[in-house]
Parts: sequence; structure tokens; C-alpha cells
Amino acid sequence: MTTERKNQAPHAARQAAPQVRIEPWTDAGLDLLRRANAPEMTRHLGGPETEEQVARRHRRYLAGEGPGRMYRVLLLPEGEAVGTVGFWETQWQGEAVYEAGWGVLPGFQGRGIAVAAVRQVLAEAAAEGRHRTVHAFPSVANAASNAVCRKAGFTLREECDVEYPKGHVIRANEWRAALPEGAGGATAR
Repeated sequence: MTTERKNQAPHAARQAAPQVRIEPWTDAGLDLLRRANAPEMTRHLGGPETEEQVARRHRRYLAGEGPGRMYRVLLLPEGEAVGTVGFWETQWQGEAVYEAGWGVLPGFQGRGIAVAAVRQVLAEAAAEGRHRTVHAFPSVANAASNAVCRKAGFTLREECDVEYPKGHVIRANEWRAALPEGAGGATAR
């Protein structure tokens, strides 16, 4: 193999999109939530939750209250659960909109898994059809999540203050992704 080919091979491997599948939330997600409840995963979100908060979150995800849904992110071909992704309805600037969120376990970050999972969740949001856009609000300090937004097709709108979790205000970037035509209501949000 020539030197030129040797240098190209690792670069080409890095560019290959990971194969992931998102699976609707089930009881199997509780262990994943516990594994994701680590300081390195929650530092931009107010820190780890208590065991009761994690259990409550799991019950909410199982109940699927309101429009939207949470998913486990499975890395193929093995189907190992490596993260979470979802979308839900929330209020933003006086309007009901979709919001998306995600997390990938530390050992699997930096591979494009979150981008692939977010693209799939955007397709699920479009299929649900209640809104024409999905918003995301990563902390301005969270370079990785802001990069996911950019790579998944979101457009940066502005910096803003958001409360998450309740009682904890963070400075965030507002990102917005337009869903395909035919999705959602008559007005763009």
C-alpha cells in the first residue's frame, strides 16, 4: 500500500457514519438512565440526579405523556444501548413547539452516534406531524452538543436563557431544524 493510501484509510474510516437504530423507550431503559447519570454526562444540565429523580424520569418516558417520545440509541450490529434521544412538546416564546434532547455514553462519544440518532428522531417528529420545526437548547459551553445540532441540520438562532432542570438557569444556544414539507401545522415555528 502506498503512503498516500495509508494516510487516506484512517480518514475514510472516521468519515463512515455509525449504524444506529432508535428504539422506543422500554423498561430496559432504566439501566441506561442510571449509566448516563454521571457527572461527565450531566455537567451542562445541573449535575447528576438522585435515584428517585432517575426513577421518576424513567416512569415519565415509559408513560409517553403528550406528543413526542423518548428512545434508546442502539449501536448496530450488536444492538448495544449507548445513549438516549427524544423529542417532546414544550412552550417556547408563547408557542407550543417540539424540543429535542440526547446523550451518548462517554465511551461512545465522538463517533457521530448522536448525529445519526438525532437525524432519526427528526424523522420521527416529522411523522408525528404536529409541528414544522424542532428546537434544541444546548448550553453555550457544550461544544459537542452544539456540533451535533450543526451536523444534524439545525440552524443556530440566538443565545438565550433556559431553565433546566427546574430552578437552574443556563445560557444556551437556540437551534431550530425545519421538518420536511407536509409535517406539522400550517405555520412555521
